[in-house]
Amino acid sequence: MTSLKKISVGILTEKEIEFEFFGNFFYDNNLIFSGIQKVVFQKEKIFFENNFYKEINFTPENDNCFFELKNVTIGKEFHWKQKENQRFMGSLKFIVEDEKITAVNIISAEDYLKSVISSEMNASSSLELLKAHAVISRSWLLANEKLRIKNEKSNRCVCSSGNSSFIKWYERDAHRNFDVCADDHCQRYQGILRQSNERVNQAVMQTCGVVLMYDGEICDTRFSKSCGGKTELFKNCWADMHLPYLESVVDAPQENGVGERADLTNEKNAEKWILSSPECFCNTHDANILAQVLNNYDRATTDFFRWEKEFSQKEISETICKKSGFDFGEILDLIPMRRGESGRIVELQIVGTKQIMTVGKELEIRKWLSETHLYSSAFVVEKFDFKENIPQKFVLRGAGWGHGVGLCQIGAAVMGERGYKFDEILMHYFKNTELKKIY
Repeated sequence: MTSLKKISVGILTEKEIEFEFFGNFFYDNNLIFSGIQKVVFQKEKIFFENNFYKEINFTPENDNCFFELKNVTIGKEFHWKQKENQRFMGSLKFIVEDEKITAVNIISAEDYLKSVISSEMNASSSLELLKAHAVISRSWLLANEKLRIKNEKSNRCVCSSGNSSFIKWYERDAHRNFDVCADDHCQRYQGILRQSNERVNQAVMQTCGVVLMYDGEICDTRFSKSCGGKTELFKNCWADMHLPYLESVVDAPQENGVGERADLTNEKNAEKWILSSPECFCNTHDANILAQVLNNYDRATTDFFRWEKEFSQKEISETICKKSGFDFGEILDLIPMRRGESGRIVELQIVGTKQIMTVGKELEIRKWLSETHLYSSAFVVEKFDFKENIPQKFVLRGAGWGHGVGLCQIGAAVMGERGYKFDEILMHYFKNTELKKIY
């Protein structure tokens, strides 16, 4: 494995894709293209320049050339979903997938990481945070690649359903025709325009080839925006397997002892924890720190550590029906049946006038209860305004943003600002691991 290793990133999939070459790009080693272009899906193939192709590969003339893809969707299914034009280095490939065309960027792993780090957070974050994120993004990429090679037929989601339950989780190793995608399903990768600070290049270069290892294997280094004070176990969000380096940790200095004794799988303890505001790394409203960690569209969310969501009876019953595909009638109750170590609900029983069903895991719960996604499944339910024993209002009071497994980005940002070094940040979230330079 070398630092020149190339990876393929799926950027967008559409019936038509407009793009622009800045500089000369070669096709078939002799045809040169520059300027504004368009490909269209027709007759099961890619229509370009009055010809039909199964696949097209464009290679830049030199390292100063780049291309722009028009109207790329970012934040798919999230509350900040939007379109933007994005610019990329490296090669551009178009392939046919599911009656559409997919644009794929071929780029070196280290150049990919520079954009990922800038896309996942603001490029002006502290150097120690950027170095920590460079290591976990690289580790996840390489661990994901190894898993994909082992299991090329893996599915993006896994379901286990019965008469009264629907348990589903989403894997991140399921792309058939490229290594990773560019959106939150894998790692955010939004091109060279995000790389606005030399500090990002410095962070990637200073950690070049460095990954987190456990027992001789590269770690599957997951991360989310805010753990809400305590991180979650891998098995409560994805496959039923225990990864020793992804233990549940309290997001606070060890000497504080915040929440150490609180068993958040216990309903009463979880309610007390979620409705409180314990002193944790990610419990911050410091605008300067949040601005460093979060890109502009992320700051459409203002309450990361603790949040509140209100539904009318009409809103919650219609949303659940639409997102689940099951008609529950009017919703009578939402009952946590099983919580994880962070207080996140792993199995939620939905009680309706027409049927009762238990849904899991954490992301599927978030999907069913929101037009986009709830910030997390760590919430308590309050019911109000009963009419004929049917609540007319539900209020969910919750903690954290995201699945909560692994590194907490806001918590890590606070640690960086408090002077923690990147290895200390990593060892806080990924227990008993070691740093190793593999190329």
